[in-house]
Amino acid sequence: MPQPGTTAVVIVLPDATPLLDAARRIDPALVRPGLPAHVSLLYPFVPESALTDQDEEGVRSLAARFPAADLLLEEVVTAPGFVAVAVPGLQAIVDAFHAQWPELRPYNGRFGARPAAHVTVAMGPDDPTAAAHVRTAIGSLLPLRTRATAVQLVALTEEGWQPRFTAPLGVPDGRQ
Repeated sequence: MPQPGTTAVVIVLPDATPLLDAARRIDPALVRPGLPAHVSLLYPFVPESALTDQDEEGVRSLAARFPAADLLLEEVVTAPGFVAVAVPGLQAIVDAFHAQWPELRPYNGRFGARPAAHVTVAMGPDDPTAAAHVRTAIGSLLPLRTRATAVQLVALTEEGWQPRFTAPLGVPDGRQ
C-alpha cells in the first residue's frame, strides 16, 4: 500500500465511474478509496518531498503536447488480483511520461517495463469467483465512451489522495 507523500500523474475519467461502482457493489474492498476512475500515467511519481518545479513543469509541458481525446473503453483485462479496462487511446501519453522519467519504475515493476494504459476497476480479488463476477459486471457496461481532457498530479495525504494541480491536455502553458 502506498504511504502518505506518494504521488501519481493521472487522467481522471469521470464517465468510467460506473465501472468502479459495479465492482464496489460486489465487494467494496476491491475498489481503492480516494481517487475516481482514472488512468495512471506514472505511478508512483516523484515523492512529494522531492518534487521540484522542474518536475511540475515537465508534467504541464507533456500534457500540453497531447490533445484532449475521445476514448472508447471496450476490453476487460485481468491478472491475478487485478481487474481493469484497457484504454489503448492513452498509450502514447503513458509511454511519453515513462520516457520523460525513465528512472521511475511504473507500478514498482508489477506490470513490466511498459504497462498498458488502463482503468483499474478492482484490486485484490484473489478469489477467481470474485474476479469473474467483477469481469461480468463491468463487461455489461461496455463499450463505454469517455473523454480525456486533463492530467492531474495527485498526492497521498493522511486524508487520502488530493490533487496538487490539473494541467489541461493540449493547452500550451499547461494551466487552467
